[in-house]
Amino acid sequence: MKRAILLVSAVLLSVIAGVQTARAQKVTLYMSDNQTYECDIARLDSIVFSEGQASPTEEIVVTVDANGNADGGHQFTRVDETTFLIDGLKYKYENGSLTVVGYDQVFFYGAATVISKLIYNGRTMNVIGIGNQAFAHCSVLTSITIPGSVTSIGEYAFAGCTELTSVTIPNSVTSIGRRAFRDCFGLTSVTIGSGVTRIGEDAFCSCSSLTSIKVETGNTVFDSRDNCNAIIKTATNTLVAGCKNTTIPESVTTIGRGAFKDCSSLTSITIPNSVTSIGEYAFSGCSSLSSVTIGNGVTSIGSRAFSRCSSLTSIKVETGNPTYDSRGNCNAIIETATNTLVVGCKNTTIPESVTSIGDWAFLGCTSLTSITIGNGVTSIGSSAFSGCSGLTSITIGRSVTSIAEYAFYGCTSLTDVYCYAENVPSTYSDAFNNSSYSSATLHVPAGSVDAYKAESPWKDFGSIVAIE
Repeated sequence: MKRAILLVSAVLLSVIAGVQTARAQKVTLYMSDNQTYECDIARLDSIVFSEGQASPTEEIVVTVDANGNADGGHQFTRVDETTFLIDGLKYKYENGSLTVVGYDQVFFYGAATVISKLIYNGRTMNVIGIGNQAFAHCSVLTSITIPGSVTSIGEYAFAGCTELTSVTIPNSVTSIGRRAFRDCFGLTSVTIGSGVTRIGEDAFCSCSSLTSIKVETGNTVFDSRDNCNAIIKTATNTLVAGCKNTTIPESVTTIGRGAFKDCSSLTSITIPNSVTSIGEYAFSGCSSLSSVTIGNGVTSIGSRAFSRCSSLTSIKVETGNPTYDSRGNCNAIIETATNTLVVGCKNTTIPESVTSIGDWAFLGCTSLTSITIGNGVTSIGSSAFSGCSGLTSITIGRSVTSIAEYAFYGCTSLTDVYCYAENVPSTYSDAFNNSSYSSATLHVPAGSVDAYKAESPWKDFGSIVAIE
């Protein structure tokens, strides 16, 4: 056969892409001289595109005749009036368009290529979406090719596809549903097109192998740095990135709920001054995260934003932040009960500007050995220091008037508590439960010793002495 510009029919592209086409034996080659040749796939060694000819696109149009036979060697089966099987993928017709809703669980295996258009019974139907749970828990799916006609990827669309290793989402897609790629343990890289404006909650949660998320240039909602991080702008847009060191760009104003949840490879994060809020669970379970720098614009940190960050040893809040503060380059402090944050410093001083310590603020911070609560604090929230098993010394400022339940629960290394409040704070009886307070020393103002000896749980300390 003479060398010429070749345009290859859709079925060959499917073969190249690795889609199941075992039953298709012929492919048509369209030559530049308007001649056509039929080629036996089994005998085809290679295809060469001449210089200057662009590679064929991944847009695949399937035409089905009146007898139900598809062109180009595609396999077509009509399931019912609105449902069709094409090359092992199941499509549903609704409102003039097609959506991928599943796959043939008997014959489908390996790679999948979604067609862009079906022409059948006089109707032209564009494929515009991959539906909810379309490939959920498809353990044989190794790759997916998505055409430029698709605009949305549904909830749980690829959840649990453990053999899926990489995904490229075209620019035509505008939304990715919640938990769309959850538990894709083999997924290592994702490329997100410039058209995506919404990524659902926990979209890439528990993708433990994910090390690269690239967002194409031109995307106005997300951004990428060093080809590895996509950042969330609104509370409903959540995305786990797999980079070890991440800097969030200045264009971002909000980090959404669960944005980096369970991102075990993340070791450090810098949050710019443009960010005003960090959603709840935003960095929860980032077990390798050791360093966080928070800009001076942050005024809200959601509940358990840094919970289960077992390696966290440094949280720095930039100078000028009116809500939080830093001392010794390692602590971020919570001002309201809804803003909770675990820190990993060994020795922490809460500054005078802070008026309250929120619920769960230092929950499970096992590396914390001492805490000094400034004189501006009036209340200590529920379980604020619960599980701080390394905490040996607590200093409570003179303005504290209330201490909630389980505030110091499980502080099993406690030896000394200094409380400068002259009036005994209103304290839940279980505030020190399961801690070593019964053998610890309570230090209080000289004129208040008798008052503390008469109130629970203070009276149950090992000894109560006057502060010198």
